[in-house]
Amino acid sequence: MLDKLKPVVQLDSVMAISKTVSWLREQLETRTDGLLVMDCRAQELYESSHVETAINVAIPSLMLRRLKKGNLPVRSLLSDGEDRERFVSRCKTDTIVLYDEYSREWNENVDGGSVLGLLLRRMKDEGYKAYYLEGGFSKFQAEYPALCETNLDGSSSSSSSSSPTAQVLGLGGLRISSDSSDIESDIDRDPSSATDSDGSPLSNPQPSFPVEILPHLYLGCAKDSTNLDVLEEYGIKYILNVTPNLPNLFENAGEFKYKQIPISDHWSQNLSQFFPEAISFIDEARGQKCGVLVHCLAGISRSVTVTVAYLMQKLNLSMNDAYDIVKMKKSNISPNFNFMGQLLDFERTLGLKSPCDNRMAPPSQQLYFTTPTNHNVFQLDPLQST
Repeated sequence: MLDKLKPVVQLDSVMAISKTVSWLREQLETRTDGLLVMDCRAQELYESSHVETAINVAIPSLMLRRLKKGNLPVRSLLSDGEDRERFVSRCKTDTIVLYDEYSREWNENVDGGSVLGLLLRRMKDEGYKAYYLEGGFSKFQAEYPALCETNLDGSSSSSSSSSPTAQVLGLGGLRISSDSSDIESDIDRDPSSATDSDGSPLSNPQPSFPVEILPHLYLGCAKDSTNLDVLEEYGIKYILNVTPNLPNLFENAGEFKYKQIPISDHWSQNLSQFFPEAISFIDEARGQKCGVLVHCLAGISRSVTVTVAYLMQKLNLSMNDAYDIVKMKKSNISPNFNFMGQLLDFERTLGLKSPCDNRMAPPSQQLYFTTPTNHNVFQLDPLQST
């Protein structure tokens, strides 16, 4: 049970690792400088209600293993740019208080693999003055509701403006950034550098041929898109190119239909804005019983993200389930953190219909969604049987 994370050696035995709700109340009421409050709950809970001045930090369960192995910097978990800058500039000097819903005990949080426990341990190891809130948000809200910011109408501020009159489903703002350089790169990661979701190198080499994910749907790399023999063998007539600069080699030959999505494999890129048109393109090909190849450069990040999004909408799957299906077919996939965050937002969109039925609304009620980095509104096509 994550023995190496237990606070038995590196923490001073007399040093407190928690703060009481009354202590936090006093700090907030006196407007004490040097305080950072971090909410480790799911984004929906944070948006509903949170401690005054708190910033939200949350990641999908699929990413927890990367956090455990130390491959994920704390700052990359903050979706809001201002929050990230605030954390980076103050984390080494301010007192940091983290909370989840209950925050009962340090050992429980760590052994349970919670975001709060993992972050607390990481911050302690890096010398931050970090503490967890005894009793968590539940206790603080019960005792000091006036010091909580509550969204009474239950709607997200990110989706409350410029929305159509039809039903609107707003994507949340969770975006998980990688610890890569801020300099944008137009080059996909080398397939030999692909890692599992826990950050470990994968032993399986990238397949030298496209992988069939669903009937007529193939996932591959740039090399596959230039091999006429491969395209003919698999009956591929549609090619979805998820790169900004790789050419559509046979576009003028008239035998293939192309769509290009000009996105680089970088944490700053908003790939989710292209989900609707990508899904529609794949549907068109499969509807005509033609093979469709989805590719980027290495076939491990951008094209995988689009493929997972397609499975989520068409098969009504969660992000984790759709990801697992693709990974079973092609083991060396490794979408970047931000793309995984966008898929999580897409999952919320598809799941807002009903807790027990996250299929689309009736045909008369068209759904829309916004993207994490773009307030434009995109229309979702109705689900079709596969």
